[in-house]
Amino acid sequence: MKLKLDENISRHLKPILQKLNHDVMTAADEGLLSQPDPIIAAVCKEERRILLTLDVEFADLRKYPPGCFPGIILFRPESYGPLAVNHFIENFVANTNLEEFRNCIVVVDATRIRIRRPPSDDQ
Repeated sequence: MKLKLDENISRHLKPILQKLNHDVMTAADEGLLSQPDPIIAAVCKEERRILLTLDVEFADLRKYPPGCFPGIILFRPESYGPLAVNHFIENFVANTNLEEFRNCIVVVDATRIRIRRPPSDDQ
C-alpha cells in the first residue's frame, strides 16, 4: 500500500511501516513541510497515497469528501507523546488491511474506527 506520513507523524515510522511491506513517503521526503493541507492532499492524490495524519482538518468531509482522495486516516491516540503515537499507528497498520480504507476518510481512536466511505453508484 502506498502511504504518506504527514509532517505531524514521526519520520521514524517510515522504516517500521516499510518492514510491513508498505511503500512509504514522508512530507519531509518531498519538501512538503509547512505546506497547506490542500497541497498535501493534492500530492497524495497525484501519487495515489493514503495519508496518515494527526491533523483533524483532514477529517472535514466538506474539504476532503470520501472518494475524492486515495484515502485519509486520521489518528486520535489517547496520548500524543511521540513514542505512544508511533506505537498506536504501528499497531493499527500491522493489524489492519488498509486496502479496506481506499478512498475513505477514517478516524481511528483507542476504542473505535469511524469510516466514511464514498457514495455508492447505486444511490
